[in-house]
Amino acid sequence: MATLIITEKASQAKDLRAAFGARFGQILPAEGHLLRLAEPEEVNAAWKSWSCVVLKPDGLYPTRPAAGGNKPTKLKAIAAALKTCDDVILATDCDREGQLIGQEILDHLGYRGRVLRALFTAQDPKSLQQAFARLKPNVEMRSLYEAAVARQQADQIFNFSLTRTATKTLLTPGVRGVIGIGRVKTPTLAIVCLRELEIRNFRPEDYFEVVATATVANGSFEMRHAPAAKLRIKERVRAEAIAKAAAGHNGLLGVSIEEKRQVPPRLFDLPSLQKTCGQRWGWTADKTLAVAQELYDGDGKKLITYPRAEARYLTENQIGDAPAIVAALTRLRGFAHLEIAPPVIRRGKSGHFCDKALEGVSHHAVVPNVNVLDDLETRLARLNEDEKRLFALICRSYLAAVMPDYEYRQTVVTMSVPVPGAAAAEFRAVGRIPLRLGWKAVYQAVDPDAEAEAEQTLPSLRDGENAILSDARVEAKRTQPPPRYNEGTLVDAMQNAWRFVEDPALRERLKEAKGIGTPATRAEIIKGLKRQNLLAADGKLVLPTPAGLQLFELLRGAAPALVDPGTTALWEMRLDEVVTGKADFRAVIDGIAAAAHDLIDALLKRSSGTVDLTTSAPARRPGRRRISGQAGNRAKPEDSKPVRTRRGTKTAQSSTRKPAPPATGAYDEGSARSQAPTAKMVAYAQSLARGKKLTLPERYQQDFGACRRFLDEHAR
Repeated sequence: MATLIITEKASQAKDLRAAFGARFGQILPAEGHLLRLAEPEEVNAAWKSWSCVVLKPDGLYPTRPAAGGNKPTKLKAIAAALKTCDDVILATDCDREGQLIGQEILDHLGYRGRVLRALFTAQDPKSLQQAFARLKPNVEMRSLYEAAVARQQADQIFNFSLTRTATKTLLTPGVRGVIGIGRVKTPTLAIVCLRELEIRNFRPEDYFEVVATATVANGSFEMRHAPAAKLRIKERVRAEAIAKAAAGHNGLLGVSIEEKRQVPPRLFDLPSLQKTCGQRWGWTADKTLAVAQELYDGDGKKLITYPRAEARYLTENQIGDAPAIVAALTRLRGFAHLEIAPPVIRRGKSGHFCDKALEGVSHHAVVPNVNVLDDLETRLARLNEDEKRLFALICRSYLAAVMPDYEYRQTVVTMSVPVPGAAAAEFRAVGRIPLRLGWKAVYQAVDPDAEAEAEQTLPSLRDGENAILSDARVEAKRTQPPPRYNEGTLVDAMQNAWRFVEDPALRERLKEAKGIGTPATRAEIIKGLKRQNLLAADGKLVLPTPAGLQLFELLRGAAPALVDPGTTALWEMRLDEVVTGKADFRAVIDGIAAAAHDLIDALLKRSSGTVDLTTSAPARRPGRRRISGQAGNRAKPEDSKPVRTRRGTKTAQSSTRKPAPPATGAYDEGSARSQAPTAKMVAYAQSLARGKKLTLPERYQQDFGACRRFLDEHAR
């Protein structure tokens, strides 16, 4: 009996071969979506005439083979294998999108044989063998597939229709370009714009704290009167009265000593990795993903597990890997000083190994790859500096997770100072004495100052001891606006978009859905907003451009649902109903089409205002520093055009790169658009797409400009 296994990625196919040898006939990776949603002729006609209509034909959008990279070859290989097999096992990711990738191939090719489903969240041999020992009939996953179809079809309807309407109604006359609207893209723009407006409207307030030196038999230390934010001292006169009362005050100390322990932080998923790299090194979300991807599947590297992780836990099967990983890492020079014997295993949701926390999740936390420990040094020698830095960060995270708790003794000291004509002022001091560094040793070794405690070192104290206050002084403070986002903190805000929603039910659903977008798409969403000149980089920060702020204000006034993350939560709730059988997936698609129709009417009825996409400088207030050379990021209006994504939907993308210098083959884009690229350009583009797993642009074989832009962007 011949069995065909269809996986989502080549890495899954490789791990299955390692786990099962020649037990199965063929194992073929789909490498993502081999099919795209086709646009019927009426959709293309509507685009040309800029019709403001809901672009939903009768029935569903049909699927068509995707043309980019080597996808046609992969689809052809799967089609040939299906003719000779008796059974098919879908071994794609176990989430909604993974189910779609596997099932839509079978539906497109008209396969009617027996189909089984393998569900796993880790790709170690034990997890794979267990998953294949309990295969499920794929028919049981039908509702998950229908929910994925509903999401895919609804996105196409929603994004197509609203993009056309926004472009027709909001684009400044005479300016060429496309105003792209997306279910994730537009709320992401709103998150950045809301923060910018919050900063602009911020009014700083002065407040005051009082500090004094407390002297006891065994030494001296500082005590501070600093009320909570709502009780801050706003009048200097009041602060000076407290300082005057504190000067020379002789009173009793309240001393409480408590021994505490702190568990290690969670392991990394992709969003937390992007946030950390952005804060520490100023990396963009896209750079973090690119470096992690190279560590994962770069030639001769493969040092970490799948980087597009959406969970911060490992499976309980991976507990057995801990001794081997620890032993291998502590042989490296940077970790040789650590003593981890035996590794500390923390189970459950409060720990790091938890099967329950991974239910319905496709990928566990990002950790070192247990399968390459034998030649670790050889692989490390192939890394560049950024790859070494990121790999060390992931290793430290794993080692910390299996090290003992950080234990310390915390001392809290209080003293009440009577103030004439007012309530007594409480002065306070906090000190911490490490008893056992535990997991903090792995961070202290690389940067001793990084984990320095904020609390001061206190002398030996006892409760009820007498102390004298001296050197009382007033410190002037000022409230600060919230910080602007960098790409890492913006990814974090997208993941925690529930914070921007007031409705309790929608907040909870967004928490469950882990925000807007997915770990694999958020970096691309930010990148796309930059290409459209709606967001711009200012050093490490991400700011809205004037065009981005204009668009946000217009949408917020005319169709607030477009900029509200709660809209995504509503979608997810409807898709949940499809999964649980409470709603028909076609009815959900019709409902979203109706919502798109209402939003189109709202945009058509708006009072006034347009968006000029030709400006891309960060929209800071006058007088603030602007990044130099920003004009180089302005896209020419003629560069803006709809571009097909890997799912087949169209989004508005604008080139933000300068024309290539003459040494690399300068060209005039207007005249080159109708020319065909050279055979070498086409071959090089195909090679890049295969090597970096990129989607080639439409007409790259016929359109010189499209091929040239692809090479300019990726041939670095």
